[in-house]
Amino acid sequence: MTTKPGEVYRVDLGTGGKVRMMLVVSREDSNPPRALGLCVPITSAYRDSPYEVELPSSPFLRMKSYANVQGLQAVEHHELQGPIGTFYGKALDDVRVALRYAMEI
Repeated sequence: MTTKPGEVYRVDLGTGGKVRMMLVVSREDSNPPRALGLCVPITSAYRDSPYEVELPSSPFLRMKSYANVQGLQAVEHHELQGPIGTFYGKALDDVRVALRYAMEI
C-alpha cells in the first residue's frame, strides 16, 4: 500500500480510543523502508490554537473540522481504512505550515 499526502483514512485508535479520521502528511514513497504513514487526527473540537488548521467542508465530514497537528503519529498501513477522501491545495499547505510551527522547522 502507498499513501499520498492529503488522503484521509479512518483509523481505529484501539483501547480507550475510537475510530477517527486521520489526514496523511507524510510524503508519497513507492518503496518505504517501513509500512508507516505520518498522520494527523481530524477533530471537530477547536481550541483556537496555531496547532489546528480549519479544513474546508467536504462530503465525508459531518461538521466543521480541523487538522490537529499536535496529534501527529505514525500509523501502520494495515490500520488505515480507506481512503475516504482527500485534501489538497491550500488546506494541505496550511497543515504543512502548522507542522513546521509545531516542530520549529
